[in-house]
Amino acid sequence: MCFKRSHLIFAAVLALSALAAGCASGRQETARGEAANPAGRIAIPPSKWTAEKQTNHVLNRLAYGPSPSDVQTVQQIGVAAWIDRQFHPEWIPDDAVTAKLREFPTLAMNTAELYARFPPIPVQAKLAGLNPANSDDREMILHAIPKEDLPRQIPVELVAAKLVRAVESKRQLQEVLVDFWFNHFNVSVEKGQVKWMVTSYERDAIRPHLFGTFRELLGATAHHPAMLFYLDNWLSTRDSDEHSAKKGEPKKPGGGRTGLNENYARELLELHTLGVNGGYTQKDVREVARCFTGWSIDMPRYIGDFAYRDKAHDKGSKVVLGQVIPAGGGQEDGERILDLVASHPSTARFIATKLIRKFVSDDPPPALVEKVAHVFLKSGGNLPAVYGAIFSSEEFWSDRAFASKTKTPLEYAVSAVRALGGTTNGDIALAQALDRMGEPLYRSQPPTGFPESAEAWVNAGALVNRINFGLALAANRIRGTNVDVSKYVKPAAKNSPDAVLDSLSSVILGRPLEPPTRVAVREALAEAAGEEAHGQKRTPDPLMVAGLLLGSPEFQKQ
Repeated sequence: MCFKRSHLIFAAVLALSALAAGCASGRQETARGEAANPAGRIAIPPSKWTAEKQTNHVLNRLAYGPSPSDVQTVQQIGVAAWIDRQFHPEWIPDDAVTAKLREFPTLAMNTAELYARFPPIPVQAKLAGLNPANSDDREMILHAIPKEDLPRQIPVELVAAKLVRAVESKRQLQEVLVDFWFNHFNVSVEKGQVKWMVTSYERDAIRPHLFGTFRELLGATAHHPAMLFYLDNWLSTRDSDEHSAKKGEPKKPGGGRTGLNENYARELLELHTLGVNGGYTQKDVREVARCFTGWSIDMPRYIGDFAYRDKAHDKGSKVVLGQVIPAGGGQEDGERILDLVASHPSTARFIATKLIRKFVSDDPPPALVEKVAHVFLKSGGNLPAVYGAIFSSEEFWSDRAFASKTKTPLEYAVSAVRALGGTTNGDIALAQALDRMGEPLYRSQPPTGFPESAEAWVNAGALVNRINFGLALAANRIRGTNVDVSKYVKPAAKNSPDAVLDSLSSVILGRPLEPPTRVAVREALAEAAGEEAHGQKRTPDPLMVAGLLLGSPEFQKQ
């Protein structure tokens, strides 16, 4: 089921031009009027959209794309009711996914249990009588340790669980928000002990606070050892000449002195709250870092719990954003900073901007940003109120917003499986496909996380990878992931290429193909069958049709 690489490149260029046009149109969007939502329920503004278009839009933005079962649910209960239910995931039975997740025992383990079950490779090597420092032993080590005992099993199961949830969970908004907020408060398994901490980080710091307040979510991430280790705050101590020798204060791995570390303070202000133009100075960064001295980790290589070390804390007075933090404080200095930045107007605008960029447009409409920021401040950072203001806005339901955003690799791959009513066990083959498309889950090393806007994902090479993935998926060549294209092809359509195209595009895209895409797909099908584009037509291969549709410009958009 192969066709010439020239057609792959042609299709990729076609997709590239369509995506670029979509990005340009998104930048021209202007603000529209408010749709008040004081009760917190979703009030969809008046629109000329059909119910089918509303369903397609909401499942592309608040879910990982339409699936046949979710389309049916939305059509039965209505778009507004479906959104309201998504705000309460505990109301939505998800027994099938819960059962699948039992296959991943690491999800329920704490950091100490994970470290005991999956010790670092050098530790396991020594237990096996091998010397990691000996070059002759290095190759033997990985053969001596069963792969299911390697520490990499922790992120392997975490990735698999994420993919199972994204593809099959009925609690779709919850999974979309987990991905958004994890990316906002990014940590990477590539950094040291974070590999053993990240399972708890997502489970205990992110998931419980998706529908709470921003302050609760911010506090949970600030206290979590994964964040403290990732941004080195666990090593941050008051700046003095005497403190490093005192008992109970952290030491750098391998020994040596610590001191004030500004990494967490800088990212807290720049990436987590105020934003790079949020009105803070370098002096504020240093003062915030002083407030968080002593926020550390209890035995990060064995236990990995939060620990406050009073002897490491700078007890002097500080001034942050014009607010005085009196001398003599302790752990509460950090808490006061979190209170201050969580309620700051710059944070309200920054979080509103990021959420609108996620759900509405790569170029957030300024009036909507101000409206949502106002809701953020007025509600005390109540996240459901903030989400509701976005989902009830005219901008969210505008023609300019519809199918205007480019899917990330995760959104693309998962939406492809869902479009065909597929299932997955989260096998590594699906994760590797995401790696090739440029989004290795839980391994974004910069604190910025993965980009949300189209520019990062729009290039010919990446789009060729997407087309290859679509063809492999339709042919059931992604191990552990299963789809059945045949059930979506009407019997009467099987002998007509155009009828097969129409039949599958209605399922996969939810709308007709654009003429240029139809021509490109028809030519690719003709070449694959060894025919002239306008010559005698054989029976079309539904698997190839589905694969090409999954690689089409229309399917790259949401």
